[in-house]
Amino acid sequence: MFLIVLRLFMPVLVKNYVNSVLADIPGYYGHVDGIDIDLYRGAYVIENMTLSKVEAGSEVPFLDFEETDISIEWNALIKGRIVSEIHINKPKIIYVLEDQQDDGTEPEVEDWTKALTDLVPISINNLQITDGTVAFVQMRADPTIDLNLKNLNLNATNLRNVIQKERSLPSEVSATATSIGNGNLVLDGKMNLVKEVPDMDIAFSVTEADVKALNDFTKYYAEIDFESGTFEVFGEIAIADGYLKGSIKPIIKDSKLVGKEDGFLETLWEGFVGFFKFVLKNQKNNTLATKVPLEGDLNNLGTKTWPTVTNIFKNAWIKAYKGVVDDDINFEDAEKEADSVKQKAK
Repeated sequence: MFLIVLRLFMPVLVKNYVNSVLADIPGYYGHVDGIDIDLYRGAYVIENMTLSKVEAGSEVPFLDFEETDISIEWNALIKGRIVSEIHINKPKIIYVLEDQQDDGTEPEVEDWTKALTDLVPISINNLQITDGTVAFVQMRADPTIDLNLKNLNLNATNLRNVIQKERSLPSEVSATATSIGNGNLVLDGKMNLVKEVPDMDIAFSVTEADVKALNDFTKYYAEIDFESGTFEVFGEIAIADGYLKGSIKPIIKDSKLVGKEDGFLETLWEGFVGFFKFVLKNQKNNTLATKVPLEGDLNNLGTKTWPTVTNIFKNAWIKAYKGVVDDDINFEDAEKEADSVKQKAK
């Protein structure tokens, strides 16, 4: 009788626990609609978990997870280890710029890691994300800027639930997605996710995307739009103890700026920009590319202006960048810089 009553009330108890964990993240409020317990699998399913900014101007949740399945891995349990598997179906992560601007209530990084370890207080052997969406949205732009990834499928292994101070990259991560312009995103690397600032060594690429999908962004920030062309992005990021080294290499191919419906002044400006694009692109391969280096403390991260300009001219007059990840950044590079910063601080 007791077990029957416990089984009946268990979903309510687990739901209250999950909601209390979400409520403890400063500056945010979260909620789950329901919990489904499966004792046979040793699992519970979280239904419709959302997390929103307290002072958000929009009604768009920052996190919106339709279904999260957390289960015990029985093969590991037989061997004396308690580990879990997590499968998140159709999650949405929507970063609305206006909602996330600093209002003094931003959560500390350890608040996020504490929430993760409290929700899953055992080791995570495998994390799968199916059909996810990640988006950056700027609503006050006209038109609204929406840079997104859809059809996100991600797999991560050996996620440790204990916050560690030592440097290690125990988790392997791989992902694919569809970018704006129907481009193909591929990401691979290693991480130590449960750390105040996650350590990582990852490489990613976006290929064969329609450059017209960037028009809302380029129209707002540069007052230009594209009539045709494709864009690709290749990047590498390494982080050790909060120090980042990396690069992002955007490439635009076979692009045309001036559209038939543009007004006179708009056409004049785009023609002016197009002139410099013509001068700076690699004429043989018909590409415009640069390589933007990223380096420094994550609390004061910025791009280096002059290397960016130099790389534009390098592509134009020396050689075109290859459409591949360069593989010239690794975790050891970030470690060396992190050690150097610590030595200077002593």
